[in-house]
Amino acid sequence: MGWIVALIVGGIAGWLASMVMNRNGSMGIVLNIVVGCIGSILGNFLLNQFGIVGSVQNFSLIGLLVAIIGAVVLLGIVNLVQRGSVR
Repeated sequence: MGWIVALIVGGIAGWLASMVMNRNGSMGIVLNIVVGCIGSILGNFLLNQFGIVGSVQNFSLIGLLVAIIGAVVLLGIVNLVQRGSVR
């Protein structure tokens, strides 16, 4: 059951991050889920260094926020590689 919740929260986090980074038109639902899940892993890795722990397997607002932050960082890296600028 935790994986289903992680996919749903990852999709929401990827969608919100794509709206923040102004890439919503170029991404579909599958890519939103992938970006959200990878962003969640990245966000957990980055924020665990500061003692902030949030998981998307058991839904919590902190876990969703961590996933969104990680997805925004991931999309910023992708934009930097593709376009040469963050936005």
